[in-house]
Amino acid sequence: MRKIISTATAPQGHWVGDGFPVRSLFSHMSGGNENTPFLMLDYAGPHEFGPAATPRGVDVHPHKGFETVTIVYEGEVEHGDSTGRGGVIREGDVQWMTAGSGILHKEFHSHDFTKTGGDFEMVQLWVNLPAKDKSADPGYQGITDAQIPSIDLAENAGRLRVIAGEFDGIKGPAQTFTPLDLWDLRLNAGKTLTLTPAEGHTVIVATLSGDVTVNSEARLSGPATARLSRDGGPVEIQAASDAKILILAGEPIDEPVASYGPFVMNTEGEIRKAIEDFNSGRFGQL
Repeated sequence: MRKIISTATAPQGHWVGDGFPVRSLFSHMSGGNENTPFLMLDYAGPHEFGPAATPRGVDVHPHKGFETVTIVYEGEVEHGDSTGRGGVIREGDVQWMTAGSGILHKEFHSHDFTKTGGDFEMVQLWVNLPAKDKSADPGYQGITDAQIPSIDLAENAGRLRVIAGEFDGIKGPAQTFTPLDLWDLRLNAGKTLTLTPAEGHTVIVATLSGDVTVNSEARLSGPATARLSRDGGPVEIQAASDAKILILAGEPIDEPVASYGPFVMNTEGEIRKAIEDFNSGRFGQL
């Protein structure tokens, strides 16, 4: 079994814009890079919104040097960016956006969800890019729930969706710059699942809801995370209640990380250049 390196419970939440009540399960902004290639994981909700006349969310803002991955569990998010791409991310859908050399985008509740209101729950994961890819062209992958393989686990243990990477020979639809697995797991109460992430990869068990024990050692009551050693074999998860879990496993990007708000680069000089590019309009228009 892999060694438990650390555990953390989500702190008190804050609002991003007026549409996303967020708790940060981990963040590179604390000054560390121990979760590489993953930078940040924000959990928004669950929260009930009433009907409104104007969509809630975050207006136009920039990103550069990494990717954002948005998974919607309940509600709807509408996205638009400076490449002209966009659309509505509905329940079960995933948006995988490559900021690369620089992008402008905006995220709001969809017009339909704004009119009706309802329960809202989503996560946004930031994935780093290696230095050689930080100038990649901006990109957008709109992945629907129907495109994501869903595997019924043995002995009625639950189900697992393969968003990226591979599980039990089944590949996920997301295209990634570096090797990583992103698995959306529902584990039923009283059941145990053993996973075998690739040796050498960073592994994080993010329990969004429910109570689980990882490797018979770390008890997590969601929202909470456990980070495991890069080597050491399997990961065992035991569910004391029905649990909603994200499994993150990825090849480390062992390069310096310099960040400033929505920019993630390798040096302070590159951060200054990113700010200059943004202020000069080189990220396009939206």
